[in-house]
Amino acid sequence: MSDDEQGAPEDPISQAIEALKAQAAHQGPVETEEDVAQTLGLRLAVDTERKYMRILEALLFAAAEPLDEETLIGRLPLEANIPTLLNMLQEDYAERGVRLVEVGGRWRFETAPDLAEVLNEVRQEPRKLSQAALETLSIIAYHQPVTRAEIEEIRGVAVSKGTLDLLFELRWVRPRGRRRSPGRPVTYGTTPLFLEYFGLKTIGDLPGQTDLKAAGLLDPRVPPDFTVPDPERHIEESLLEDPMDEEEAHAFHIDFMAEDETPETETP
Repeated sequence: MSDDEQGAPEDPISQAIEALKAQAAHQGPVETEEDVAQTLGLRLAVDTERKYMRILEALLFAAAEPLDEETLIGRLPLEANIPTLLNMLQEDYAERGVRLVEVGGRWRFETAPDLAEVLNEVRQEPRKLSQAALETLSIIAYHQPVTRAEIEEIRGVAVSKGTLDLLFELRWVRPRGRRRSPGRPVTYGTTPLFLEYFGLKTIGDLPGQTDLKAAGLLDPRVPPDFTVPDPERHIEESLLEDPMDEEEAHAFHIDFMAEDETPETETP
């Protein structure tokens, strides 16, 4: 049988043209170069943002302590928008078993509060704060910057070396500076570790009078003129003191720790 009887073979070029037409029909309208460039740009921006979020997540997860934004800025590229990335990561973890929280101006991962019962662990604390230490810590937290004489005046008893020793060792209290008054007494205040331990974002988040009553920590029948100090208002007094540098504060701490132990006694 001849080629004419079987039908002439199709031209390969014609076959290719028909195939391209069919492919174009399925794909719809052809994108312009501008559309392609815009799509690629958006995709690149999204991929870059995801990369920065992964780096941020890894840094916060591996850190032994909470990280502030300055530390994170130093570890990520300059073009990374740290506040935006932190907010996005916080939203991403909002419904998970761990969440991203800000404590004392620093960021860390912590377990979700509603899972507390599952994670409860009963263990013996090596040291327990005495009543004297709790009272002293409370006075410093609410009245800072406060001097030792002012602490003793509020409590009505002399502050022993052991009481402040323990607060120094826990790194919840530090010397803030020297009051611009006769004798230039040392003032005390709380540390970022105090905020971190008690889960406070700022010192202003300390419970007020209403909160203390609701928690049963304050007698509901308090005198009419009784008020709970505003710690943020007292911190403004720091403008009236000369701050200590780290070397002076460390030297003062060593000298104070070396003092002889004196028992607490009632002041006359």
